[in-house]
Amino acid sequence: MQQTTTIILDKTQIAHKIKRMAYQVYETNVDEKEVIIAGIVENGFKLAKKLKTEIEKISPLSVTLCEVHVDKKNPHKEITTSLKTEEYRNKSLVLVDDVLHSGTTLIYGVKHFLDVPLKQFKTAVLVDRNHKKYPIKADFKGISLSTSINENVSVIFEKNNDKAILE
Repeated sequence: MQQTTTIILDKTQIAHKIKRMAYQVYETNVDEKEVIIAGIVENGFKLAKKLKTEIEKISPLSVTLCEVHVDKKNPHKEITTSLKTEEYRNKSLVLVDDVLHSGTTLIYGVKHFLDVPLKQFKTAVLVDRNHKKYPIKADFKGISLSTSINENVSVIFEKNNDKAILE
């Protein structure tokens, strides 16, 4: 059986979704001086960098990037971040991933940050698949997509050719 691939978001659409998400993050943090954008490695961090760029274009917010290392095959393992706890304590933080599939990666990422007092905590994804096995939601999302459980959504960040595909 041949597998078909459908582009659900092209580079222009992704850029538009990221810009809209940046406005949402800014609106939620309009009274803040700084926001931490914590991206789950690999694609979540790539999306976080793009979100940071857009937020800085439209707002006076100081945006600090944080890499979040989650073992997606074994999310029970210790989660590490590129920032020390003190660097995000009592600040506004947005946890970012590219696709919200089952919610496993995002919920373990959230769990890590729950041990630290934060001023505000939100989540952001480019694509929300609506097949969650955990009670987690994205506060900011580019697109919600109802797919069958057998379909996979991938986000590909390539120079001048970003796209989200359905396989």
